[in-house]
Amino acid sequence: MNRHTKDLSAQLGSLLRSRQLTVTCAESCTGGGIASAITDIAGSCQWFHAGFVTYANDVKEQLLDVSPETLMSEGAVSESVVRQMVEGALKAAGADIAVAVSGVAGPDGGTEHKPVGMVWFAWAMKNGVVTTLCTQFEGDRSAVRQAAVERALKGLIEMLKN
Repeated sequence: MNRHTKDLSAQLGSLLRSRQLTVTCAESCTGGGIASAITDIAGSCQWFHAGFVTYANDVKEQLLDVSPETLMSEGAVSESVVRQMVEGALKAAGADIAVAVSGVAGPDGGTEHKPVGMVWFAWAMKNGVVTTLCTQFEGDRSAVRQAAVERALKGLIEMLKN
């Protein structure tokens, strides 16, 4: 993990600890990178509940209660799916705040409407506030995944500060 990611994870941990809150994540294209970054911080067992790596659509349905109809009509890389992923993760883990990520890390799998580097994010609080964002990252698979992990952490920090 690079220094910037470690700093973001430490900042997130500090905010969660000071507010006595817990976090969970639902990941697809990041493949567990967000959970790994969070749990790299000593003491994270105090604020990290669970991480869901749901690469396959049927697992998104089973573990996070994502609608098969939404997956069929909009695809896994969509605002509707990350909204359902983040809400499902909050419920399944019983956490206070969550992030969900789904995107096209590459080098293959991109389309005209969903190019390589496109990543959807959703952040949610237990009180029902949900924020979504679609970002286009540049670089190879590793760079897209790393950028997505960092953006996910930043979004959690921003949500906690507001």
